[in-house]
Amino acid sequence: MKSEPDVFSIDDLKKARVTGWEGVRNFQARNYMRDSMKEGELVLFYHSNGDPSGVAGVAKVHGAPIPDPTQFQKKHEYYDATSPKDDPRWMMRQVEFVERFDAVIPLEVLKADPKLSGMPLLQKGQRLSVQTVTPAHFARVLELAKSKTQVVKKGVSPS
Repeated sequence: MKSEPDVFSIDDLKKARVTGWEGVRNFQARNYMRDSMKEGELVLFYHSNGDPSGVAGVAKVHGAPIPDPTQFQKKHEYYDATSPKDDPRWMMRQVEFVERFDAVIPLEVLKADPKLSGMPLLQKGQRLSVQTVTPAHFARVLELAKSKTQVVKKGVSPS
């Protein structure tokens, strides 16, 4: 999950503990959140347009998908006048803070690591705020970060 650190950072999530991942207005990203993410699943928290841009920590999916309330708030930047209240177009997930890495794992480091070959985040044109991550790629990022987060049993599924 990507966020610009000056808008909402891993430190902001640490303070909030749990927050809604609102404002996703891309159908593919919405579908990942709505259909693929599972409660309790771990996600990488990525700082985009940061200095440096890179993976800043780990969060966890908290609860089932819910309608994004901002789509109905007329004065909100994410308002969508065409989204029906009885069948909302935009969904969101609650995410919970798990860990802030000691240092951001920069995009350049991720791109240079052969074990991360094929990771969607590292492909040209990948600008989605929510993307899938394979268990092997997730585990490798945790290794690079010297993370304290433990991935149990079968690893992590896409998020």
